[in-house]
Formats: sequence, C-alpha cells, structure tokens
Amino acid sequence: MALVAAMLVGSMSIYAQEESSNFSIGADMVSRYVWRGVDMGGSSPHIQPYVEYAFGESGLVLGAWGSQSLGGLATGAEADLYLTYSFMDMFTIGMSDYFFPSDQAFSRDGYFNYKKATTGHTFEAMASFDGTESFPVTVLFAMNVYGADGTDENGDPYYAKYLEIGYSHSIGATDISLFMGAALDDPKEEQGAEGWYGNNSAGIINLGTTVSKSLKISDRFSLPISTSLIFNPEAENIYIVFGITL
Repeated sequence: MALVAAMLVGSMSIYAQEESSNFSIGADMVSRYVWRGVDMGGSSPHIQPYVEYAFGESGLVLGAWGSQSLGGLATGAEADLYLTYSFMDMFTIGMSDYFFPSDQAFSRDGYFNYKKATTGHTFEAMASFDGTESFPVTVLFAMNVYGADGTDENGDPYYAKYLEIGYSHSIGATDISLFMGAALDDPKEEQGAEGWYGNNSAGIINLGTTVSKSLKISDRFSLPISTSLIFNPEAENIYIVFGITL
C-alpha cells in the first residue's frame, strides 16, 4: 500500500528521473506482496508502478501508486494516492487513499463514491521519524481516519492503528535493516471482528530483517539484490521475499 512503497520490504525498483524534473516515475516488483506483515497478493509476484511530483525543495510530494499481480490472480490489485510532507531532514507526515479495484472487465468499482458508509476508499494519516546518519532509527505511526476501515457493533469506525520501529546498518557493501511493527487495536475486545490487518488481537504483526547489496555486472552497471525474512507472530505466519533492482 502506498505510503509509501518505501514501507514495503523486498522490492525491486525500476527508477527513471530526469535531473531537472520534479517528476519521478518507476515500478517496484516484489516476489510476494507483503505489507506490514500481511500477504496482500495471494502469494503471487506483483508489479507496483508509481509516479510522484515533488514541489521543488518544499518537502511536499504528491504521488500515485498501484499494484497488480503478475500471476493472473484477481487479488492484491490496488490503486492509491498519497501526499507527504518532509521537514527538518528527519520527519514526515502524510495522508494515503487506499483503493482496491476489481480485476474484472467492465466492472464498476464505485471509485468516486466517498460516502462514509459505502465507500471503498480507506484514508490513512501517518507521521514518522526517519532517522539520521548518526541515529539510524525510524519510527512510524499510522491510523485509518475515514472510509472502509470497518465499523464495530455500534457503527463506529475502528480507526485501526499501526506502529513500527526500524533500524538500519551497513557492513561493508551490505545493508541490513531490522523492523518490528504492531497492530495496536484488539478486535476481540473493541470490534468483535477481525482487525484491519487480519489480526484477532493487538500484537506484533511485522517482524524481520532485509539484507541487500549490489552485485557488480560491469563498470557501468550494478544489480542490487535483497532478501527479506518477515514474521507475523500474531498470525503465526512467515514470508521470504526476494527483490532485484534494475
């Protein structure tokens, strides 16, 4: 999901940007679409294109991001919009609009329906500390604020919340990142149903590591590769995701 695919682990990026342009375009590819410890794509590889526009040096970025299965499966299709603002070289705030279109031909997905009770959109607000060179620790907090977040027995939104802490370190030419994310809501007590992250209780849903490095092909071309090991302790699941960057 969008905000940004930077939150995804084990991706392949095909990146294109003109030095003088504020536009960035590209596509992530993942061997399996795992988002915050949740399998979103039915174990199929996914291609995830994006386009961004940066408003000069203001720190404001407007973007669109999508995901589509490469296995012909009608699962994990996604079309998101997001707006982020970064400041002080270490903080980011943002809003994402998550939407899951149908893969069926001539389908009517109701994209322009924003009514609270029937919309297919989910709006998420987030804030993050992005770490510094001397203190490479990141903290992300995200909360659904409107839309298809689900409602409890009283008709009130869940306002699903997620917290993640990360740490990165380099050993020679190898980059290592560690992450631990938790769903903060307890559906058993508060919602009477499964949570936004497929969780049955509050707890750690995204725990693991990504190891990445660049494989030198020639003097002008290197091929970054990565492998992620991801556990979801709450759901008792494990995923291994391989990524390549072209």
